[in-house]
Amino acid sequence: MSGHSHWQTIRRKKEANDAKRGAVFTKVAREIVIAVREGGGGDPDSNIRLRMMLEKARTMGMPRDNIDRAIRRGTGDDKDGAEITEITYEGYGPNGVAIMIDVVTDNRNRAIAAVRHALSRSGGSIASPGAVAWQFNRKGAIHVPADVDFDTLFEAAVEAGAEDVVQGEDEDDHIVYTDPTDLHAVSSHLKEMNIAVDDANLVLVPQNEVALDEKTAVQVLKLISALEELDDVTQVFSNLEMSDEVMSAFEAAMA
Repeated sequence: MSGHSHWQTIRRKKEANDAKRGAVFTKVAREIVIAVREGGGGDPDSNIRLRMMLEKARTMGMPRDNIDRAIRRGTGDDKDGAEITEITYEGYGPNGVAIMIDVVTDNRNRAIAAVRHALSRSGGSIASPGAVAWQFNRKGAIHVPADVDFDTLFEAAVEAGAEDVVQGEDEDDHIVYTDPTDLHAVSSHLKEMNIAVDDANLVLVPQNEVALDEKTAVQVLKLISALEELDDVTQVFSNLEMSDEVMSAFEAAMA
């Protein structure tokens, strides 16, 4: 799983750079709207999903006015703008790699057209509902800096109810996996134990990974990167096996 951790590290660095230009604020605002609407209201003390999104927004330096406006939109107090919808599209990438694409959008037609175009450009396609989803499990994922002592992290995570802890390699994060409903509780416990948490969010974990030759694997990673660049896409998951060699080749190709 070190490759997946490495990918998330690359993704967070890019998000941080985009945040400096305000490029991700629209995406985060939409996610806050959904968190308020689907998670139980605008009070972060009782809405775990909103609390996680607010932490993400603040980490990125999102202006308070933007955050408040998104919360009001989620509660219905601010009715400006189109209805925001949360969708997960299923697709296939090069060599039949399974891909799950989380979308939060105010325009379904625009979102599906952009996703379909990105997939087709890379030799992939949209899949019918259910064709791909069965290959993934929804989990909570907590990223902890690799310099945190693994044994200390493992003991604290297990005590808090985590399902698994994956040790990072070199600069890669450790990843603590939880049941989706336990994500906030485990994350809070780690923080109470003075263990740094870089990120905590819901993810889709493949049940089995597919190993491809380096060239094809890099094509898949380029596709995932292109999908994540789309305005309506929030997260992309695949069952690609991300080896250290593949990650190095991808970074070289994108340099």
